[in-house]
Amino acid sequence: MADDSTTADAKLTQYLVEALGKEKELEVALNSHIAMTTRAPYKKRLKDHLKETKSHSKQLERRIKKVSSDGAATVAKGASQLNRALAAAKGPLHAVRGNSETEKMLKNAKTEYFNEHEEIATYTAIEVLADQLGDKETAKMARGIRREEERMAKFLEKEIPILTRQMVKEDIPASERKSTRPARKSPTRKTARSSTKKTAKSAAKKTTKATSKAKSRTKSTAKKAAGRK
Repeated sequence: MADDSTTADAKLTQYLVEALGKEKELEVALNSHIAMTTRAPYKKRLKDHLKETKSHSKQLERRIKKVSSDGAATVAKGASQLNRALAAAKGPLHAVRGNSETEKMLKNAKTEYFNEHEEIATYTAIEVLADQLGDKETAKMARGIRREEERMAKFLEKEIPILTRQMVKEDIPASERKSTRPARKSPTRKTARSSTKKTAKSAAKKTTKATSKAKSRTKSTAKKAAGRK
């Protein structure tokens, strides 16, 4: 860190405390979402990310103690308690949104996707800020956490379409669904086209052979004629 680091430390601590508050909020939210999730691959990924989230909180707490004054740890504790309370208040609302279990999971996934991108932005800012202040350890920590958030965001990006299609099957009558996928080509047409191509190739080969034989006969006749002369 630079010699005149009072203002720098305070600013970096501010960003770290904000990130810690968000991680603590998401610990509560993820626990709530896991309890509502019935799709096995999705549930497993949420459990894995909950472990990552708890690890992020511990890393942030260590960095806050390292770069800040004694009072900052108290501020961080208060911020995390507040965010935990906010997340706990949202839990019952998440449990009732949606007509089916799949729609609840879909809406949870959308919320998680939003939160992941907020965290990606947060850790990108912390990384750059720490780099500017010469704090390599904090920059490295922020970079590592950001990459884990990006992996989770990519998972959710693939999971949301799956949950959406499943929700459509559960909540919308089959008569009201319209497929946007192109219709499959008729096997009969494929067979007919294939047969036509084979016939054309066979005819071409026969023509080539006949032409070759005719040329050979012409050459032979010419040689015989020349021999007679």
